[in-house]
Amino acid sequence: MTINILEWLDRAAAKTPDKKALADKEHAVTYRELKEHVDQIGSYLIKKGEGKWRNRAVVVLIDRNLTSLELFLGVTASGNYYVPVDWTLPPARIELILKTLDPVAVLQSMPYREKPYAQIEGREIVLHDTILEEAKADPEALAAVREEMLDVDPLYAIFTSGSTGVPKGVIVNHRSVIDLIAQFQETFPFPEDAVFGNQAPFDFDVSVKDIYDSLYMGATLEVVPKQLFSFPGKLVDYLNERKINTIIWAVSALHIVENFKTFDQSTPHYIKLVMFSGEVMPVKVLKYWQAGVPDATFVNLYGPTEITCNCSYYIIDRDFALNEALPIGKAFKNTQIYLWDQDKKEVIRRSEFGRTGEICVRGTCLALGYCNNPEKTAEAFTQSPFHNMYEEKVYHTGDNGSYGEDGNLYFASRKDFQIKHMGHRIELGEIELVVNALDYIENACCLYDADADQIVLFYQAKEDCKKEILQGIKKMLPAFMAPNRYERYDRLPMSAHGKIDRVALKQTFSK
Repeated sequence: MTINILEWLDRAAAKTPDKKALADKEHAVTYRELKEHVDQIGSYLIKKGEGKWRNRAVVVLIDRNLTSLELFLGVTASGNYYVPVDWTLPPARIELILKTLDPVAVLQSMPYREKPYAQIEGREIVLHDTILEEAKADPEALAAVREEMLDVDPLYAIFTSGSTGVPKGVIVNHRSVIDLIAQFQETFPFPEDAVFGNQAPFDFDVSVKDIYDSLYMGATLEVVPKQLFSFPGKLVDYLNERKINTIIWAVSALHIVENFKTFDQSTPHYIKLVMFSGEVMPVKVLKYWQAGVPDATFVNLYGPTEITCNCSYYIIDRDFALNEALPIGKAFKNTQIYLWDQDKKEVIRRSEFGRTGEICVRGTCLALGYCNNPEKTAEAFTQSPFHNMYEEKVYHTGDNGSYGEDGNLYFASRKDFQIKHMGHRIELGEIELVVNALDYIENACCLYDADADQIVLFYQAKEDCKKEILQGIKKMLPAFMAPNRYERYDRLPMSAHGKIDRVALKQTFSK
């Protein structure tokens, strides 16, 4: 029985000590070196806390480097949970996170840069390199901590945006990650000697799958430099140079490669498994990748941070038309997904094809809740509607979905993307699906300007093509679903996690 994710590190370090475990552009460490560093970091924190810190937050100021990952595992070895925080975040947001957490320590993964850390005045910041220079591993102290740890202890917290402007810290325990990785290993055809190419920032839960699938398998995790996604040709060269054969990327990253028609110049030679999540995958982007990497298996993953990355999957097994929606498939084992009709207060039956309801999830995948925020936790994690005999939590995703006649689950849109316009209920996601299928559209999203009572289409294209978009929409949708306003961008604003920044776009309504 696996209780702690560090058991995977112990196993890999014993079995293949000289194998490359982690690598970034500048450095690499073997499994032996990784375990040594993790033990040093864990021992340092145990000593600093005088053995009293247990299940407390430790902030890690991250960059795209392997030292961030060493700090994560080192915090785990100390019996506490790590919280990745991007050092480039606005100072006010970092202060909100620190205030929410009251962390026992703040660790830093990169060389000291004075300016970015002025906002953390009054808090000691400990450098990764300083720990390794000064701390010695204390096997007895580490063993004592490990002996007391349970699989329900928190492993990490990741902060997501909050509707009130206050970020929410989602806390996830060891058991949820152990269960997730077990399902991934059983379900998907990972290459025998997997080399993972990490794209997702470490404060984005997509990266959790890279880190822990790789650790479980004793594989190699390559941290792909962020700047390469601005130069996709060089990105492909890097994938080939590092012999990366497994990628679990945000849809936006795959979209970039398609936008630049990168495979016209060069294609990845080693990729065998491509998984994607985070946003709806346009079929034209999927087709481009399938043509460029024809021997790879492609998987559509679905799930918010609160259910430990993913709760459902669909292995692409047929050809899709450009205007079709990809299924989000079916639930992983040991996970239940059901659709809740909020108006009728009932569960939608699987035979009710096309009827839309909120996607709700139960199982060991559920997070522990939101850091220091019982009100928001109670709103999102509610008692099961099936009984009141004992406490059993269900997470309300805020996403709408429906069942297809093929037996799969389909994502419809965010609940807050469903609007009432001109007397009609409209799913903005349905408009986005049609527009994103158009050849000349690189990316698009729809928002509703309530004050002006207008559907606004924001699109990324090389030139103005409002008339062409309207013609394309009229072929697929009723006239009342046509946007009232069109805004073209050379490049749509993106969030730090590679999703379209809808908040920034909404702010244009008041201008």
